[in-house]
Amino acid sequence: MIVKGKKVTITRILGGISRALRFWRYVWRKRQYAKYCITDNVKRPIHITPKYIELGERVSIWYHARIEGIRKYNNTIYTPRIIIHDGVSVQQNLHLTCACQIEIGDNTAIAANVTITDIHHPYTDVTIPIEKQDLEVASVKIGRDCKIYNNVVILPGTVIGNHVTVGANSVVKGTYLDNCVVAGIPAVIVKRYDSAMGEWRKTDKRGIFI
Repeated sequence: MIVKGKKVTITRILGGISRALRFWRYVWRKRQYAKYCITDNVKRPIHITPKYIELGERVSIWYHARIEGIRKYNNTIYTPRIIIHDGVSVQQNLHLTCACQIEIGDNTAIAANVTITDIHHPYTDVTIPIEKQDLEVASVKIGRDCKIYNNVVILPGTVIGNHVTVGANSVVKGTYLDNCVVAGIPAVIVKRYDSAMGEWRKTDKRGIFI
C-alpha cells in the first residue's frame, strides 16, 4: 500500500487504529463520568456508576471493581460524590459504595480485595430486616501517598492522613495522623515517623510517642 510515495506497513495501520479506538473510548467515557481524563484506565468493572465519579489524571483501576454511588435508599435521596485524585492505583476487586462522599488522595495505592464505604446498615429495629432499615452515612477521606494493603475494610466516618500505611486485613474506623503505620481489628496506630528526630518511633494507640 502506497500513500504519497511511502510504504505504509501493517504495524503503522494497526497502530493508527489502536490510537483511534483509545480516543473514542476516552470521548465515550468522558461523557459518562463526572470527570474523566485521557490518561485514566478503568478495567472492566463488574458494577459502576460513573456519573458520581470524578477521576484525576493517571488513575488506574483494575478488574472486577464495584464502585457505586447510592442515589436513593428507601425514601431518602442522596448526592454521592466519589473523588479519586491524580495517580491513584487500585488493584482487583475493589468494593466501594458511597451515599455521601469518599475521597482518595494523590498517588495512593490500594491493593486487592479492599472495601471502602461511607454507608452503615443499622440494626435499630429488630422487627425490620437490616437491609430494609434506613442508612447511616458519614464521609470518608484517605490522604495522599498512602498504601492500603490487601483485604482492608475502611468504614464510614474514617479520616486517614497523608503518607499512611494500612496493614493487610485491618478494619479501619476513626481518625489517623499523617506519616504513620496502622494495623489491626480495630485498626490502631502502631508507629509514626518523628520528623524532629528523623526516625520511626513506636506509639500508643492514639499515635503518641512512647
